[in-house]
Amino acid sequence: MAAYAGLASLMNTIDGIQIHPRLSISLDKKQTESLVETTRFLLDFIESAIHSHGGSKEEEQVLESQIASASFAAEDVIKSHAVDQIRSGSISSLDLQTVIEGMDFVKDKAVGFSDKRGLKDQHPTYSTPAIFITGKSKMIGFDDELTQLMERLTGQHRSLQIIPIVGMGGIGKTTLARNLYESQLIVHHFDICAWTTISQEYSAIDIFSKLISCQSKSTTELDRETSEVRLAQRLYQSLIGRRYLIVLDDIWSIKAWEKIMFFFPDNNNGSRIVLTTRLANVAIHFGPSYLSLKFLEEDKSWKLFCQKAFPQEGCPPQLEKIGKNIAKNCKGLPLLIVVIGGLLRKSSTTQELWENISKDINLILNLKEEEQNLDILSLSYSHLPAHLKACFLYTGIFSNDQDIHAPQLLKLWVAEGFIRPNKTQTLEEIAEGYLNDLIDRNLILLRSRGSNKKIRSCDIHNLLRDFCLKLAKKEKFINVLRGCDISKGVEANECRIVFHREILENNYDGLLQTLESSKFKMFRGLKVVDSDSSLDDILKQVNSCYVSTPFLWISSGLRHISSSISLLWNLQMLVVKDCGTIIAPPEIWEMPQLRHIQFGLIILPNPPLSVKQDCVVLRNLQTLKGVENLRFGDEVCKRIPNVKKLKIVYDEFSIDAYDFCLYNLGSFRKLESLNCFFSSDLHMQDLKFPSSIKKLTLEGCCLNWEDLTMVGSLPNLEVLKLGPGSVVGPVWDPVEGEFLLLKYLAIHRCDDLRHWNAYSCHFPVLENLVLEGMSELEEIPFGVGELPTLGSINLIGCSDSAAVSAVEILEEQESVGNEGLCVRIDLWKKKDLKRLRKMVKHFDCFASINFKMHVIKLDGLW
Repeated sequence: MAAYAGLASLMNTIDGIQIHPRLSISLDKKQTESLVETTRFLLDFIESAIHSHGGSKEEEQVLESQIASASFAAEDVIKSHAVDQIRSGSISSLDLQTVIEGMDFVKDKAVGFSDKRGLKDQHPTYSTPAIFITGKSKMIGFDDELTQLMERLTGQHRSLQIIPIVGMGGIGKTTLARNLYESQLIVHHFDICAWTTISQEYSAIDIFSKLISCQSKSTTELDRETSEVRLAQRLYQSLIGRRYLIVLDDIWSIKAWEKIMFFFPDNNNGSRIVLTTRLANVAIHFGPSYLSLKFLEEDKSWKLFCQKAFPQEGCPPQLEKIGKNIAKNCKGLPLLIVVIGGLLRKSSTTQELWENISKDINLILNLKEEEQNLDILSLSYSHLPAHLKACFLYTGIFSNDQDIHAPQLLKLWVAEGFIRPNKTQTLEEIAEGYLNDLIDRNLILLRSRGSNKKIRSCDIHNLLRDFCLKLAKKEKFINVLRGCDISKGVEANECRIVFHREILENNYDGLLQTLESSKFKMFRGLKVVDSDSSLDDILKQVNSCYVSTPFLWISSGLRHISSSISLLWNLQMLVVKDCGTIIAPPEIWEMPQLRHIQFGLIILPNPPLSVKQDCVVLRNLQTLKGVENLRFGDEVCKRIPNVKKLKIVYDEFSIDAYDFCLYNLGSFRKLESLNCFFSSDLHMQDLKFPSSIKKLTLEGCCLNWEDLTMVGSLPNLEVLKLGPGSVVGPVWDPVEGEFLLLKYLAIHRCDDLRHWNAYSCHFPVLENLVLEGMSELEEIPFGVGELPTLGSINLIGCSDSAAVSAVEILEEQESVGNEGLCVRIDLWKKKDLKRLRKMVKHFDCFASINFKMHVIKLDGLW
């Protein structure tokens, strides 16, 4: 794992030096070619040979460690030289001979290793999987427990009930609680549902923030709120008078409960709190009525195993005996069954391979119980292809009280250098395939998908996270510091040091002292979270490839980024949130490594006119978000030819799209996501969209509904979001033959639309419809409701007649046997909810689990 990560990172570092406008001359061409050739050979060796069956694991580990050390040393020499040159302001040549000799030494070892074992390319190949959508898996093994808990949650007891679920790690506590939490019956029954993970190292502020954020789409105010007392009061006020369900996952101590218990009011209306714990004493604290989960019986273990190993075709007869033995040897622990099933799902279905895995599991079973679990997880890890190992271990850095934001995870994998490029995909696309592969193997859990069906959030089981952290620390790959580790210090040869916000809050000075004493000299990534940090402090870390900071270090008003930002020669991600308007220097156009730029608002100057031979093209730039009043002249378009995600804001009172050259947007042939905000009317003829666009968001441009013909003709458009003021007029008559691939349509506060005259032929594959603030809309077209692909209609603060038409559509669809459509109606005030409930309660579908009505806060969805 460390060897592959080190070699891939070395390759990316060399590539970065070679495209840099100043540093490229510091490397000798022949020496560089020799080093690249050796590195590629070793990467191929790691991927194809070293993990083939039939050799000494100890011998493999020694060789892999030697390769890792040599690659880390080589990268350290190259990066150190780059840093010295940047700081000195002069460019000098780097002699790579010593580095080459070190790499050649391990190459000779690898050649000898292959010759000794007579290995060819025996390792299975792994293609990047396509994205596919599956429904939520049916939980196996705890049907009775699920029914019992459902009855307790919806029963007649009006007083607040606390329901503990207890059992060992991996037994299925969180899965059971998650199935309850996401059940349509439960969502319909409670006014508020909120979930948070407590874990061993918890923060009351984080607990309160998470529970509040589950009730609101807007988190800006929460990000700025740091007072525990204020957050607790806000949580309490949000729960008063409401029937709520709170899930406290993975609580480890009674003390943690006692710190938050006073902020859950007993409204005498059937509110419930479900908590999961591994500790019996915690469960017993709440009385004798806790639920204790037991191991699965053999038949249920086999059923779960088949679901994970053979999700569609079923177990081949020749493998059934071995498969049942493997499932039996997992001893009824669901997590191990799921992980082993995922391993075999991605392996060849040969009897020989299955027998070998069955033997390995039998050897593991002789260990103590905790060691058995970790070793079975280790077995699944050892069967991962080399390119997935570093990515999997890296997921352990995220704290276990939050879902992992998938786009951020992918960008971090890329920035860390874990992704080996190919000729047909971007690094982010390759990383996305890796994530899908790890989800297929049940090592990472899928939590949610976005409107474009791509993975939005994911998670990892606590046992797997612990495994990742232990192995990563052992291999000196990652060391995640806890509060108790600060006084112990860290070793100077640690590759990555990770620390979470709690350490900064509680022991900032101790952390700095620890890092300084370890002579930790080159930061790869820097996520700034302390209010005293300044931009100058960030710019000193010239080796950073990832910089993320909130609004704290920049006050309101216009602020300028120093031209010295170009010293960050390896910077790939620059993320600055909620900071007012920032003015970037011209030097930002001289940073070819940039892949993602994301600001609240940033003003980019026009790039200097360039001659062909000295033009720096940001070919790697994938994301550019928050850019204000940018003129898309020929020079700008030439500098960012491969941008895929673009968010642009025009706040001039008089927008002339022609002057801003918005017709040049059509030249971005790889643009997939475009978000445009305008503060005044726009002439559609001055705006051109590339045919590659899959997701389009418009706001404030005051188009006419007939102008959407240009949008509807986009051949790849799948997601369309029309924001406030994007389109004006009382009538929309769509044209047949347009919006042929549109799956997600959201219209927000286009409040003068009254008549939407659409039929099923106008949006033939629509899956999700969201309408917000449509106060004049008379009805949702019944033709839209007849679409066989339509899965959900969500109305927020719309007219009563539109809401009633949504209920009528659901009534009609359920009457003809269509149980796949869900309708949700959200209103701003309780009196609106009461009035609408009287209007629709006579419909049969009013009691359907596919129909929901709620009162929500005024944040909206936009």
